[in-house]
Amino acid sequence: MTPIANLSVVALDCADPAELARFYSEITGWPVAESKYGDWFELRSDGPVTIACQLAPGHRPPIWPGDQHSQQVHLDFAVPDLDEGERRVLAVGARKAETQPSEHFRVYLDPAGHPFCLVLDP
Repeated sequence: MTPIANLSVVALDCADPAELARFYSEITGWPVAESKYGDWFELRSDGPVTIACQLAPGHRPPIWPGDQHSQQVHLDFAVPDLDEGERRVLAVGARKAETQPSEHFRVYLDPAGHPFCLVLDP
């Protein structure tokens, strides 16, 4: 089947897009591209899809788990060692979520409150 389009960016709303872009740059190793707009920061990925952070002045973080302020979307990052991955994401500003539904992945919150997972990559 011929695709209609190619996924190029996953954009995350937040109150401080520069800070959130720096956070995801630390996790992925992708540098933050020079911002053409003060409210949009995009990472330069090594693949066809990247992460962007955009200003949403009224942003309310999702509450995970739950439906009150649902997460809508989350990112998964594969790691060879969950304990080492956890140590490193906590060091750059992540918070571990209280609810942990599996031993094969762990849920964290980024500085803007978006859930993301570290997934064991065997």
